[in-house]
Amino acid sequence: MTASRILVTLTLLAAIAAVTACGRKSGLDTPYEAAVQARKDAEKAKQPVPPEPEKPVEDKKFVLDPLI
Repeated sequence: MTASRILVTLTLLAAIAAVTACGRKSGLDTPYEAAVQARKDAEKAKQPVPPEPEKPVEDKKFVLDPLI
């Protein structure tokens, strides 16, 4: 019984380690930055260029922002 528990625990730990290692290590892109980058990539590849993204509006201050 203890050998099976050890095997299950090791399997779960290996699965968790494999899943957490996925992804790229950098800052997150905003939707605006991603759209600008998509336009640049399309121009380089000489593909149809997506529409130009609108610049985001500046964030408005909210009463509870200091709590975050």
